[in-house]
Amino acid sequence: MANEVQTIGVLTSGGDAPGMNAAIRAVVRQAIAKGKKVKGIKRGYAGLLNEEIIDMDAHSVSEIIQRGGTILQTARCLEFIDPEVQKKGAEICKKHGIDGLVVIGGDGSFKGAQKLAALGINTIGLPGTIDLDIACTEYTIGFDTAVNTAMEAIDKVRDTSTSHERCSIIEVMGRGAGYIALWCGIANGAEDVLLPERYNHDEQALIEHIIEGKRKGKQHHIIINAEGIGHSSSMAKRIEAATGIETRATILGHMQRGGSPTCKDRVYASTMGALAVDLLCEGATNRVVGYRHGEFVDFDIDDALSMTKGIDEYQFEICTSLNVS
Repeated sequence: MANEVQTIGVLTSGGDAPGMNAAIRAVVRQAIAKGKKVKGIKRGYAGLLNEEIIDMDAHSVSEIIQRGGTILQTARCLEFIDPEVQKKGAEICKKHGIDGLVVIGGDGSFKGAQKLAALGINTIGLPGTIDLDIACTEYTIGFDTAVNTAMEAIDKVRDTSTSHERCSIIEVMGRGAGYIALWCGIANGAEDVLLPERYNHDEQALIEHIIEGKRKGKQHHIIINAEGIGHSSSMAKRIEAATGIETRATILGHMQRGGSPTCKDRVYASTMGALAVDLLCEGATNRVVGYRHGEFVDFDIDDALSMTKGIDEYQFEICTSLNVS
């Protein structure tokens, strides 16, 4: 085939996520197994524009599957929304012989991939985000590790909160999506969970719930607060003033992005990375790899970006019903 992909580039863009290295490793080794050359692009689209492009071989990705973060580093590149900058990016790909590209990131990264595909670079997106907020897929690289990291931290806070008979507000990541908060709410048995998609800002209801729990003999009260709501420290002060119960805020922050990926994140990221290479070798472009109904699948990027994702209603319901004292 005259147009068969010969050199595959790979980059990570946006926020880092555990499992990105497993995906990079799979892209590199699957491409080599299929007789293709591989180039790593450092620091996402910003690195592409700066031509931070390196040759990669099987040894380049040795001993990385267990590491958090991304060996290619990552960055946000707001200037890539400019059509002229997108053209420059495509020209740089062609200059370096990159005719196929794997982009690991979230919706913003996929928009860049979409533009490069329109400019003649065969492009496949992999969903790499701890927020689980990409609508076309039930799994995103890094979520499993991040939610387990948060769960374990919340368990530890609960221990000390019980010892001191405190109320604890624990803030987890998720600016626009409350999936980490929702899952931890169920897994940690939190008394209250505040999600960007559902919170009605009725702080008085929270206060009354805390007081009622204390009256029933509860020795602690755990509130999981998503980053998109925030203001955990000031909320803690108001709750303590209103209830007379010592209230502390703990912001887990970027620890949720780090750490060695779980088995699931290693296996699923590896599968997605290999599938991205297979798709490129078949001539596919402008696609996103996803996981739905127990299978790894792919979608047109245009369709993927048009989808919306809401909180699972039943999970939200049981998050409340299972945590009743």
